[in-house]
Amino acid sequence: MKELFFIAALAAFCCAAFSKTSPPTVQVYSRDPGQYGKENTLICHVSNFHPPDITIRLMEDDQELPEAKQTDLAFKQNWHFHLTKSAPFTPKQGARYTCKVTHSGLAKDYTWESNM
Repeated sequence: MKELFFIAALAAFCCAAFSKTSPPTVQVYSRDPGQYGKENTLICHVSNFHPPDITIRLMEDDQELPEAKQTDLAFKQNWHFHLTKSAPFTPKQGARYTCKVTHSGLAKDYTWESNM
């Protein structure tokens, strides 16, 4: 009987631990300092999120940047995940560059600040 109670308690603990949602921390930056007309790489690092159902899109205005590459999903001991996605781009004056992150059904845009 004690074993069944222990197994039930362990199952309840695991379900509670894994059902918590942690929103992602997002950093958007470029490999090199931003300069209009100069080739660069747009990078979006997304970390500390749970569960791992996430979509990351790198955007120029309303168009997804082509040739984007994403790292494999990785996690820390506390089951919080992290990913990085990057794409080559050439900044244009007046264009808006964002990282669109959709996690647990909620979408949010994070804007690249070029410091130009």
